Amino acid sequence: MDAETTTGFIELDDVEKVFDVRRKTGFMRGERHRVRAVDSISFRVARGEMVGYIGPNGAGKSTTIKMLTGILTPSGGRLRVAGIDPSRERTRLAHRIGVVFGQRTTLWWDLPLRDSYRLMHRMYRIPDARYRENLDRCVELLDLGELLDVPVRQLSLGQRMRGDIAAALLHDPEVLYLDEPTIGLDVVSKSRVRGFLRDLNAERGTTVLLTTHDLTDIEQLCKRVMVIDHGRLMYDGALAGLHEVGESERTLVVDLERQLPPIRLESAPSVRTVKVEGPRQWLAFPASESAAPLVARIAADYPLVDLSVREPDIEAVIAKMYESATGM
Repeated sequence: MDAETTTGFIELDDVEKVFDVRRKTGFMRGERHRVRAVDSISFRVARGEMVGYIGPNGAGKSTTIKMLTGILTPSGGRLRVAGIDPSRERTRLAHRIGVVFGQRTTLWWDLPLRDSYRLMHRMYRIPDARYRENLDRCVELLDLGELLDVPVRQLSLGQRMRGDIAAALLHDPEVLYLDEPTIGLDVVSKSRVRGFLRDLNAERGTTVLLTTHDLTDIEQLCKRVMVIDHGRLMYDGALAGLHEVGESERTLVVDLERQLPPIRLESAPSVRTVKVEGPRQWLAFPASESAAPLVARIAADYPLVDLSVREPDIEAVIAKMYESATGM
């Protein structure tokens, strides 16, 4: 068993990041105050793990990733990725990591995708055969064939996201940081990207740290999830356990053939009808429970036309966790 297996491929020990912010208090006057974006976070990620790193806007997710890539230097604590201190050996680490920021691109704005990839080829000194193999694989699985000669500025957000994911993987990184990778994607593209990431992890053992507001990304890709809020790590474990801690609920939207009284299921006391609007009804049920038995019972007892399941909002889950922790 090697050192990375026992200690973690990614290691954070009491890591914090503090920013000094100047706030205007009057004409030509201001005061400085300290904002603790990341507050004494510690965790380990083993080589080959896919971990969801979630939280509301401003929680500290992107700040953590920027420290993991060496863009930001921690204010305190110890941080290592593959045994490397990111802020001190950023260039050395760059050859071992890939990064995708959902709201920013690493591609050249005025160049076609193909030319951006050629620049990556030279920058990372990727062997020719490996570059062609990786590019062909990404183009096929991310459906980029018709986009290679299109300037980045002319791509939609979803197309650019797929292009950015391919760019981050051309040099065979050992760890991939994904910050909102499915933002702006349609349902088909999301499914394609998720399948691609699953295959990447299974075939090449790429370590993935994923931040997202879409819980479906986490459910389909990650066995482990970490929750950060106000710079503190609030939860580290399975997604089902997060739902139990946060007492979160999913919503089953049911379309019936006609308007009926609220659905009542005596065999499922945890299910409650929260809204009725004509033939459509909204039913809330614990997020930790499977929707399949509930759907089967409704289909057996009611004239069902269509249905869909809506995932709980991450902010709502975290708010529930806070209420439980403070006894509110």
